[in-house]
Amino acid sequence: MGEPMKIRAQMKGDVAEVRVLMSHPMETGMRKDNDGKTIPAHFIQTMTVSLNGKPVVSGQLNTSVSRNPVFGFKIKGAKAGDKISVTWKDNKGDTRTDEAAIA
Repeated sequence: MGEPMKIRAQMKGDVAEVRVLMSHPMETGMRKDNDGKTIPAHFIQTMTVSLNGKPVVSGQLNTSVSRNPVFGFKIKGAKAGDKISVTWKDNKGDTRTDEAAIA
């Protein structure tokens, strides 16, 4: 499990603008270390974003996403104080869930 995600969620009118920074190495499996050995693939495969426990965004990622990816999206129907929860799972079976309240 990686470091906690940084989740920023703020109301802008009637829409919540959410930005998420995920701490993850996102190795492609194509790079080599200093000894010439291939670094094994290690990347986030799925992510789900929930609003008050109800999924609102889900997606699949792959090796083409950079290290420590940042995602941004907008959610209609949210209000200040609602809980945003983000969960990811990687190709090694590790998972992480973090949440934040909408400001």
